[in-house]
Formats: sequence, structure tokens, C-alpha cells
Amino acid sequence: IHIFMYDCFFCCMSMPSESVPSACFVLNFEVNLRVVGPIPGKPQNVSTNDTGVKEAVQSAVYLFNNESNDLFFFKASAIDDAQRQIVKGVKYLLKVEISRTVCQKRESNVDLANCDFQPHGVLQQTFLCKAEVWAIPWQKIMKTTSCFCLPSHRSFGQCSSILHTKSS
Repeated sequence: IHIFMYDCFFCCMSMPSESVPSACFVLNFEVNLRVVGPIPGKPQNVSTNDTGVKEAVQSAVYLFNNESNDLFFFKASAIDDAQRQIVKGVKYLLKVEISRTVCQKRESNVDLANCDFQPHGVLQQTFLCKAEVWAIPWQKIMKTTSCFCLPSHRSFGQCSSILHTKSS
């Protein structure tokens, strides 16, 4: 059987004793490929309740607490968005709200799970953060590669004294 592939298959068949094909026909077909599951390299939405997402959020909050000079610890108050990307491990792309707790950094052995958020008032503060956390589960590695945070509009209750000026 000779097969030529163009927009269709062109098939000719001949018996071993024949030198000329005894039958030729064309097969028209359409191929539909459907990928099931995550596409490697493309970020996919993932539940904010996913265990890996929660661990990645903890990693980002840990970095924030270590790099801030605030007297109090912060912890996640909301996970707004989470994506997972398969890239030589798993990269988590997160949008997280972190808020100041009542637990002070000078305290030892603080468990953030047991720290309440600051009540409404001067000490209450929330940041909106975008973080990338890279995990290599088979090596038990989780590292926050970037974390960028801005104060949330909820934190601006004391900002009525800011002056806006126009250049002339």
C-alpha cells in the first residue's frame, strides 16, 4: 500500500502478483485534538483552597515578614487569585491580601494561625500583594522568587491630610 498525505490520504492497493494497482481510493478525514489536563508551561487557574496554594501563600507571607521592619507580624487575610504553572517544578502566581496581626515580632515562637488581625483603628493595615512562589515538591523546596505589595485602599483611613498639588 502506498500512502500519500496531503489534505487527505490517497491509498492504492495492489496484489503482490500485479504491477498496476487494482484499487485506488481517497480517505478524507478531519483530526480534532483535544488536550485534557494542564498544558505544561501555561498558567492554569487553581482553587485558592488548594494545599499547594496555601503553602505558597505562607512562603510569601514569611518573606514579607522577614523583610519588613514592622513591629507586628502580618498574615494572609484573603487569597484573591491563584494560578499554577508547571515549569521544572510548580510556579504559583498569587494575588493575596495580607493584614497586620496583634502578634509582635519580639515575641518568640509565634504561630500566625493563632494571631488575630488588628482591630479597626490606627494599627490596622492591609497590603495587596502579587507573589511568585516556586516549588519543587520532590526536593521539598519552596521559594518565594518575587513579592510586590502595595497598601490596600482599606489602609488609607488616616490619609485625609495628604495634599494634592498641580504643577503650573
